[in-house]
Formats: sequence, structure tokens, C-alpha cells
Amino acid sequence: MNAARRSLVALFAATCAQLTGFFLFGPWLLFTLKDEGLGTAAVGGFGALQWAGLLVATPFASSWVQRLGPRLALLVSGLIPLLAIAAMVMTSSLTAWALLYFIAGMASTLRWILAEATVAELAPAHRRGRVMGLFAMMIGVTFMAGPALLSVLLAAAWDTRAVGWVAVTLVALGVLLQLPVRPPAHTQEPVPAARAGWRGTLGALRAAPVVMLTGFVGGFFESGLASALPLYGLAVGFSTTLSALLVSASGLGSTLLAPVAGELSDRLPSAAVRRGCAMASLVATLALPLVPHWAPLAWAIAFTWGGAGAALYTLAMVEIGHRHQGVALVNSTAVLVMAYTAGGMLAPAAGGLMLQWAPALGFPALLLAVAALGWWPNLQPTGSPPGR
Repeated sequence: MNAARRSLVALFAATCAQLTGFFLFGPWLLFTLKDEGLGTAAVGGFGALQWAGLLVATPFASSWVQRLGPRLALLVSGLIPLLAIAAMVMTSSLTAWALLYFIAGMASTLRWILAEATVAELAPAHRRGRVMGLFAMMIGVTFMAGPALLSVLLAAAWDTRAVGWVAVTLVALGVLLQLPVRPPAHTQEPVPAARAGWRGTLGALRAAPVVMLTGFVGGFFESGLASALPLYGLAVGFSTTLSALLVSASGLGSTLLAPVAGELSDRLPSAAVRRGCAMASLVATLALPLVPHWAPLAWAIAFTWGGAGAALYTLAMVEIGHRHQGVALVNSTAVLVMAYTAGGMLAPAAGGLMLQWAPALGFPALLLAVAALGWWPNLQPTGSPPGR
């Protein structure tokens, strides 16, 4: 096994452990806050702190790499959240929790960006789609594994603080597993200041607007709609349990279809694969009026939305991996993460409004408009052949 493959295996294992811990810790924190007597709005505010940390930290990812070097930057961005959540488990101060959770969100964002960029750069060019697809699938598994482990521990009547330490242990394991990772040596070379920080991220956006728009659409359909799907289920008359299962269908789609899209991108022009995924979200949305007449269709639609969204993000990541390396790749990944996050934040807000004001027409119209944003620009191929 060569050095690049060893680093990929280590980074996959480290990310799996860390994300399982984080996805356990997040709902554990919300449940703990509710037990402390906080209202729903305050608990929701705590949940939003991670998103705020993401928005603050993302533009500075390339500066972080330049200052510390890629290997140390990746390691420190995993170590800071570990220390933050460990401190949260050891204290009961809500003020300290808020500050620590915000810091954890900032550092976790930097690790997200650096891990994605490192995987894209270490992957062989002719297998980059497969590797990025498998990475996306692994992340989808951790998204389900963390809450599932929390449910098992709570059902076994584990002490609340002990459950928190399980999350800390998983994140610590991820940091240890990450030690063998060796990013490519050329990423450590200094670059002009114009290619780092805010200027670098703006330059990355101007360089590939279609790819970043694809990431926005991916975030809307994968991450964002997952939050709006229970509201949609209730709006069409489903029970609370059945409405919640729509989220599971979406998560299953995102986990299973991302590697399929990645594999196709190694064999076909990337624009054609992106266009097909956007078309799938369009067709699924056009089927919405049939749901009241045949309820099982709702789960197929949710599966398609989640899968298309995850596939679009994966394809965008593959595309920038083909185009860039080093700090330029970090800049492009940072912009893609921002675009994905913007889509994820828009979907539940705008979708909720449409479901309240015009569920029959407004909600499908919103989804059709966003799906068209992902389909129409990709009618013009980017010229990137598969595996390059």
C-alpha cells in the first residue's frame, strides 16, 4: 500500500470516528439542554451556533493551512473540537457551553474543508469520483450511526454525563487515527496572499460559478429538505411517525446514491452526470401532486431528493479536485462548503413558509426553481473528461 492510499485509509477511519462522535454529541446536547429547563427557542439557538461558526471560519480555511501547514492544520482542527466538547461535558455553565460550541463549530468547519480537499487531492485522478463517493457514503453512515448509538445508550439507562464521554472518546479516537495522514507535499509550498483568505475564496467563486451553484442545489436537496420533510409529511396528512420516516428515506438516498454518481463521473463527462442528477430532482418534484393519491410515492421522492443532493455535492467536489490542488483546492472547497450550507439553510426556511402559505403550489414551485438552477447551467459541458 503506497503512502497516498495509507493516508486515505487513515483519513476515512478518522473521519468516521469523529463524525460518529459529533452526531452523537449534537442531539445529546439538545436533550441535556431541555433537561436543564431551556425553552425550545433557546435550544434551537444552541444548535445554530455551529452554523454560525461555519460561516465565520470558512473564508479563512486557506489562511489556516498557510499558517500551520496542511498536516498540522488538519490535526489541530480536529483537536480543538475534542477539547471543546470535553470541557462541555466537565462543566455545567450554559455561557461556557455556548462559547465552546461556537469554537467547536468553527474548528469542525475547518476540518470538514481540509478533509474533503485532502481526500480529493490524494485520490487518483481516474478514481477520484469513486473515492469521493465512498467518502460521502461513509459520512452518511455516521449521520445515522451517531443518533442510533445515542438511542441505544439512553435505552440502556446510561448516565447522561457518561453518554457525553462516549462522544468525547469517539472524537479522540478520530484524532489518533488521523496521525498517519500525510497530505501531498506540494500543498505546503507558500502561495501569494491574493490566493489566501477572503480574496482566495472570492477568486474560487469567480473561477467556477456553475460548480458552486451545483453545491448550493446539493445542499438544498440533501441537507435542507431533510429538515423540511416532516413538515411536508404533516401538510399532506401523514402521521408524525410516517412524516419522520421521510427523513430516513432522504438519508438513505444520500448514502446510497453519492457513490453511484461518483463512479459515473469517472466514466462520463462530469457535466452530463450533474445534469442527470438535477433532472432527477426535477422529475421527483413534478411527481409531488401524485402523493395524495398514492402515499408510498412520498418516500421514493424523498429518497431521490436526498440522493440527488448528495450526488450533486459529490460531483462538485470531484470537479474542483480535477481543476485544483494545494491552497487553490482548499479555497474552492471552502466556497463549495459555503454554497452547500447556504442551500441547506434556505430549504427549511423557505420551504416552511411555502408549506404554510401555499402548500399545493408554492412548495413545488420553490423546489422546481431550485432544481432548475442545478440543471440549466449544466446544459453547457465544462469540457472536463472523466478522470481528469
